[in-house]
Amino acid sequence: MLPPSATEVLLCTGNPGKVAELRALLPPGLVVRGLTELGLPLDLPENGTTLEANALEKARFGHRHSGLPAIADDTGLEVAALGGAPGVYSARYAGEARDAAANIAKLLHALQGVADRAARFRTVIAWVDDAGERTFEGIVEGVITEAPHGTGGFGYDPVFRPLFADLTFAQMDARLKNAVSHRAQALWKLARSLAERDRP
Repeated sequence: MLPPSATEVLLCTGNPGKVAELRALLPPGLVVRGLTELGLPLDLPENGTTLEANALEKARFGHRHSGLPAIADDTGLEVAALGGAPGVYSARYAGEARDAAANIAKLLHALQGVADRAARFRTVIAWVDDAGERTFEGIVEGVITEAPHGTGGFGYDPVFRPLFADLTFAQMDARLKNAVSHRAQALWKLARSLAERDRP
């Protein structure tokens, strides 16, 4: 039984790393339901050409099929020397298998001999409920390291070092990463928006 003040929300991702991060970062008044709990597929549609479009597409699908407020995110690694690639195609950079190790290997190969290794992680979170749709963005600037470092996190975390740190995201413990990440920034904006909406 839910506490009287709790709100059920659907978290529209099948990525276990994202689920763990989002559960840890969401406000305590939200009771998070996963896709499998509601019998929905883990591989939601992502046909957009922007992070915003993909996040909204997944959240709309989740809300339509569950009736719950739905949260979805899309995150891209944008590398300056590659013209912003892999960007919206970050998860599938090395192919449809979405293999993180293969994605990292392709990225490091593309940057061999490149002096400018500036990059940024950008997350867009979409919230869709009966009242409408909203999106929130978070960005962390950093660089791509010459080789992977660390075993934590997921995706490109072993080769992304934020400008404010001497560690890659994969070398940080989860609490530290969650305090500074692009996803955390977007979620803080979402949480602030929900708090303002619910304020008497």
